Amino acid sequence: MLLKTFGWSFAVTAAGLALAGVLWGWQGLAVVAILSVLEISLSFDNAVINAGILRKMNPFWQKMFLTLGILIAVFGMRLVFPVVIVAITAKLGPIEAVKVAVQDHDRYEQLVTSAHPAIAAFGGMFLLMIFLDFVFEDRDIKWLAWLEKPLARLGKLDTLSIVVSLVVLLIAATTVATSVPVHGGSGTVDKTATVLLAGVGGLVTYLIVGGISGFFEDRLEEEEDGEENGAALSQKSGASVVGLAGKAAFFMFLYLEVIDASFSFDGVIGAFAITNDIFAMALGLGIGAMYIRSLTVFLVRKGTLDDYVYLEHGAHYAIGALAVILLITIKYEINEVVTGLIGVVLIGLAFFSSVLRNRRESGTGNGSETKAEVATGV
Repeated sequence: MLLKTFGWSFAVTAAGLALAGVLWGWQGLAVVAILSVLEISLSFDNAVINAGILRKMNPFWQKMFLTLGILIAVFGMRLVFPVVIVAITAKLGPIEAVKVAVQDHDRYEQLVTSAHPAIAAFGGMFLLMIFLDFVFEDRDIKWLAWLEKPLARLGKLDTLSIVVSLVVLLIAATTVATSVPVHGGSGTVDKTATVLLAGVGGLVTYLIVGGISGFFEDRLEEEEDGEENGAALSQKSGASVVGLAGKAAFFMFLYLEVIDASFSFDGVIGAFAITNDIFAMALGLGIGAMYIRSLTVFLVRKGTLDDYVYLEHGAHYAIGALAVILLITIKYEINEVVTGLIGVVLIGLAFFSSVLRNRRESGTGNGSETKAEVATGV
């Protein structure tokens, strides 16, 4: 299971580090290795969130996530996306933007960093909506019941998550965005309009992609319920369960890719603290992205989210923290170590809470042993 799931990740790591060593020597190899670890630490919660969605897909779409999805993640988000951002924000042509990225690393870093307020606002709002929709939903299993119960009651108000997100965006735009430090300079610049526009863009993107995927997911569940009850819903309007599942999985796949894009923003920006070489950056972050995807599939195939029921809660709280951090970084610099540790700590707490819950439900007094106890050696 381990080799089957992580085999490609191990192979890409070996090939990537060898390539880095040949092209840039020992120093380049070390940079790529550090970037890989950075990406994994920042995106571990992403794997848990992805697993919660991916387990609803069939094996075909799980393979698509590991093949086409990784191409989008590595080449799209870690290589092409920063260049596109440079082209848009600096009003450069595609060819000129590529030349800047390849030949003028310092200017490239400056242009990408100057675009950070828009990137942070877009990603922050998208992730904030994921968090809010989770905590405002009434769930059978609650981790922090003292907090989640009242939030679930508030969540009965329609569009509450949208209202809260817009309020947060307005606060961010009128506080941290009004005097953003100029990269490499001593002055500040007002990014209020940029942050508002990008934040609304992130919110709208979430509503469109999440709404479409949710619509087809609901349709798929109706079809499956109909089959279980002996109904002929699968033949309604000529639709089939397979076709409907395909549509649902396709839009959920798009939703996964947008989530990955939002998670990758902080990794791309944080990578400039280590290197401003676009190819070393793409290689290191790409290796890390491979492990996140393999870990996602591993969690799905092992049924980890079913065994450790609070993991999704911890991951969503980590998402909420990351969303706030992204908005704060519009003006203030926050070390990537802090960002990564917050996610790891929250997921770690959720894991051990799940272990304790499994112990209580199994009844340790009768000598029975849960999967959680076996996995942790307790």
